[in-house]
Amino acid sequence: MNTDLYIIEYKLHGESKSFIIRTKIRSNADAWHWASCDAGVAPIPKPGRPPLKVVTKPQAEKYGLSDVRWRESAILDWTEVTT
Repeated sequence: MNTDLYIIEYKLHGESKSFIIRTKIRSNADAWHWASCDAGVAPIPKPGRPPLKVVTKPQAEKYGLSDVRWRESAILDWTEVTT
């Protein structure tokens, strides 16, 4: 089961930040763009629409972003266990 939930961690001027986003992330470039949105560098696109302008890693680094990492969130199994 794929939930399309991802955790993105990054640094903004050396300060650690992280957030969870529901979207399809296919590459590091996607993660850099979404980190830029979270940091206020890029506008957040309207749901279902492509971004107005995709922010690249070199552009984001000029605004103080670094060390962007992403991973899929863990899938929780809510089934009840009886003992």
